Amino acid sequence: MYTDDDLNAAVEHGIFTQDAVTKFRNNLQQSSDTHSVDEENFRLIGGFNDIFIVIACALFLFSSVAALRVVSDIMAAIAFPVLAWGLAEFFVRKRKMALPAIALLLSFVGGVFAATMYLTDSSTQISTALAAIAAYLHYRRFRVPITIAAGTAAVAGFLISSLLSLFPVLRDYIMYIVFISGVALFIFAMYWDASDRSRETHHTDIAFWLHLLSAPLIVHPVFISLGIFEGVDSTSNMIIVVVLYILMSAISITIDRRAFMVSSLIYVLYAISNLLEAYGVIGNSFALTGIAIGASILLLSAFWHPLRNQLVKQLPIKIQNIVPTVN
Repeated sequence: MYTDDDLNAAVEHGIFTQDAVTKFRNNLQQSSDTHSVDEENFRLIGGFNDIFIVIACALFLFSSVAALRVVSDIMAAIAFPVLAWGLAEFFVRKRKMALPAIALLLSFVGGVFAATMYLTDSSTQISTALAAIAAYLHYRRFRVPITIAAGTAAVAGFLISSLLSLFPVLRDYIMYIVFISGVALFIFAMYWDASDRSRETHHTDIAFWLHLLSAPLIVHPVFISLGIFEGVDSTSNMIIVVVLYILMSAISITIDRRAFMVSSLIYVLYAISNLLEAYGVIGNSFALTGIAIGASILLLSAFWHPLRNQLVKQLPIKIQNIVPTVN
């Protein structure tokens, strides 16, 4: 297995020429009738060995913590992130393994957060601040793309917890704050996307994880405000849900990211199936909704590139210059 970063590294070391790599990419696109920009390629797993190592790391980490608890709870809490960092030194920095890199990064940052929560008697502000610092240090050392998203989530958690601590009345507006946070993360993700419009470097992987984080933060407050999970079923609600889904699909197509469509699927399925039940279509409502949504997604997937081509060309030049390139 190899990635675009591997090909770029080969060019830098003089193994391949840039022209040869470009021709190779174009040949792959023509032979598979796809466009690399639209594929959202990112390295998640290099082989079953990745899964094997992740299982082994999980067993080692959690078993070590369980054993150390006999001696000291504090020692056990501190040992978890320390061991996660140590394992990353071999499996991430030396072996460059994809899935273990993600698992160990989450273990390290999550371990720092959990240990700080335990040592500071559940201080969210201190815990999120140290988790953000931990993510920064981890990225400086290992350059794992998901680290930026993890660190950004920790920073967002710190800012939100600090805001709520200073102004407790804002707890009544938590969904608005979450929505604003999601929009801010979306803008940050677009910064990384705009820096690699051809999607050939690790910047696109960073943007992918940021989009995956921002999408539910934007989608969830919107659908919650409609009362989807509180039994508010009406034709107007269904129309709003469908319109919002079409809007988010248009955004997904424009920025060439499927995160918004995927994150809103559960809300659309739930809302429409509930409405069908309200009108007497009991038993098959979820199945019928799933067939309709699934068919539309398959159709959209089949014509993704030509549809995106036409849509992006209608947008202002300023927007065209920050979204992935079209042919």
